[in-house]
Amino acid sequence: MYSISRKITLVKKAIVGKNSFINNETSPFANTTFTCCDCHHENTIEIIPYQSGFPISQVYHEDKVVSGSILLEQKIVNRTSQGMSHFGELTVNNLPTLYFGIDCSSCYSHYFCVFSYGEKQPGLTVLTISGIWKYE
Repeated sequence: MYSISRKITLVKKAIVGKNSFINNETSPFANTTFTCCDCHHENTIEIIPYQSGFPISQVYHEDKVVSGSILLEQKIVNRTSQGMSHFGELTVNNLPTLYFGIDCSSCYSHYFCVFSYGEKQPGLTVLTISGIWKYE
């Protein structure tokens, strides 16, 4: 997993094995797969709460990597409700939203993963993978 610091173009959404994890399903990590759009290899990813990922604002701030409008158009994120604006302007499920770059372990195509993690309500902790997109 790595951060992305240069402009990218999102090409195609990959198929994700499981994208929603609740409470104990995130401990010690959330484990899922995605299928490479190029070679169809099934890749495994492990998202460790509070350790994996980088703030999504690093991506859309000043259109550094991808513009916020593209993230909204592609339904990768939504505008954050006013009561949750401390999580940033754009989020997934009004929860802290993070991203990371990852490569296919077979053909090394580049992918962009966006997910949110946090307490949705007392006693309900949710990790949601918005999706994984191939990028160039």
